[in-house]
Amino acid sequence: MQRLSLWLRSRPIAGDSALALLLLFLEVVLSAHARSPFWFFLVTALLVVPMVVRRTATVPAAYVVLAGYALSIVTFGNTVRLAADIAVAVFLYTLVSRHGRIGGASYVAALLVLYPAKLILHTPEQARGAIPVGVAMGILFFAVCWVLGEFVGARRAHHEAVEQRLRAVEFERDQQARIAVAEERNRIARELHDVLAHSVSVMVTQADGATYSLRKKPELAEQAMTTIGDTGRAALAELRHLLAVLRNSEEPGESRSPQPNAAGVRELADRVRSLGLPVTVEVDGELDDLPTGLGLSIYRIVQESLTNALRHAGRAASASVIVRNDGHRIDVQVLDDGTRRAAEDGSGGHGLIGMRERATVYGGTLEAGPADEGGWRVHAVLPLDGVRVASG
Repeated sequence: MQRLSLWLRSRPIAGDSALALLLLFLEVVLSAHARSPFWFFLVTALLVVPMVVRRTATVPAAYVVLAGYALSIVTFGNTVRLAADIAVAVFLYTLVSRHGRIGGASYVAALLVLYPAKLILHTPEQARGAIPVGVAMGILFFAVCWVLGEFVGARRAHHEAVEQRLRAVEFERDQQARIAVAEERNRIARELHDVLAHSVSVMVTQADGATYSLRKKPELAEQAMTTIGDTGRAALAELRHLLAVLRNSEEPGESRSPQPNAAGVRELADRVRSLGLPVTVEVDGELDDLPTGLGLSIYRIVQESLTNALRHAGRAASASVIVRNDGHRIDVQVLDDGTRRAAEDGSGGHGLIGMRERATVYGGTLEAGPADEGGWRVHAVLPLDGVRVASG
């Protein structure tokens, strides 16, 4: 029984269709002894068909059934009384449960007029004394439907309020968890800054001392260099530990290999060629002595640009990479000659944003868009002066 209830709840039209078929059966059985004129089929349709949509179009369907009920009184009287009474009672319950007392008030007022009129117009002369009892029974029947609708509607509203509250509590809990995680990561980041700042200060001090004592007191220089090594190793260990805490759990495992730099664009081009995209590389100027972070940013910009060319430029396309270092700035240009889709934002819309962020961090700019000669062009300019001052 519970499985049937769950099945009907998940498929309301199936249950309403079964109820409509039951009403149709009652109509046919109760009118089997009489010849059925055209009006019979019209009244049957008005009473049965709206039952299928009583949950999706409750108010219109309810008043269509009410019209059919009134028409049955005028045309057939008691011929279809049971099916008609069941139909209007079901819709009275549905209106009250779904639209409250206001939705059912006008409906029940119409029934309190139509039902006594039905008994008065179509009760035989010898049975008129039972009309008050019939009216009382009808009012009691409709009252039960009203109370049942009130109960079911109140329970449904309570369940919806509880579900909404649970969703709100779950959302609030998730937000609080996110805030707590963000605060903890900020605290760890501050600790990371303090650890690195202290370690670097110690290493700089020891390096300066080693420089001064290298010729006069080499044993002190050796001791200072040992301290520098120990401090650096401890700082790296602490850095790896804190970064492991900060790392997103969805990211792949931590890599111990060195991060690539700007000089690695040639190897990157070789790997892209092996994937089927012809790439030419032109490097003008020295790239090996660039700061690590800047070199990594240059590498990632070229990598993202070539990845986008592989994805979107087409099979017959080729690409060129030009990196120039004039001593004051790094000029990076990646150009492909393929056909490009209307919108190009890299990996799901975040690649271009990431490249711009990498350029902005070092005070640079990045432009990406269709090239004048066709294809797609990425052009980044990264200044060197401020970077060297900051890193020196």
